[in-house]
Amino acid sequence: MTRRRSSYRVMRSLQRDNRGCRACVEAGFPLESLPIVQPYEGQRAYMFGQAPGIVEGEERRPWRGRAGRTLRRWLQLDEDAFYATFYCASVTRCYPGKAPSGRGDRTPTPREQQLCSFWREWEFRLIRPRLIVPVGGLAARRLLGLRSVSECVGERYEREGSVAIPLPHPSGASGWLNSPANRGLVEGACALIRAELEQLGDASAGG
Repeated sequence: MTRRRSSYRVMRSLQRDNRGCRACVEAGFPLESLPIVQPYEGQRAYMFGQAPGIVEGEERRPWRGRAGRTLRRWLQLDEDAFYATFYCASVTRCYPGKAPSGRGDRTPTPREQQLCSFWREWEFRLIRPRLIVPVGGLAARRLLGLRSVSECVGERYEREGSVAIPLPHPSGASGWLNSPANRGLVEGACALIRAELEQLGDASAGG
């Protein structure tokens, strides 16, 4: 049975309840993993993806597959630095299974996205991230109300006291990254992200 408190004071309690969440299963959706919840260790940057993939569902950690390796290469971060820098979450937290077409993973339904938004909203309240990186079109739409990746990669947005810098999904399944111009946008976005991370580091050192 899914447990959700009316309010949370600390991430530890929120994460304990998130790990046990079965709200989408209870609503009749076919999921193929338990929620993927990264340990919170004081990260002030927030990585917001679409949903875990099959590798993440098996390893119980975000961004463990090929897309994660690409993402870390873009950001010029090794594994330890990546997970120490970013608290990684997603629109939905469980591996949704393969798409009915057999191509790629199933996109979470609007109802699943709504059910899972509870956890993100409380994470934002407790972490108060200075930097948010939405990864992929679904994350950008859900968080910033943007229509497509093409209109937002390489741009910097303000969101309730946070800076948001979107990236395309690094899987490359759409072919969007085949364009040299689009790859240039990714390089520009990653440069913006690194600059924001440097400022975060400076603020932490000074505080």
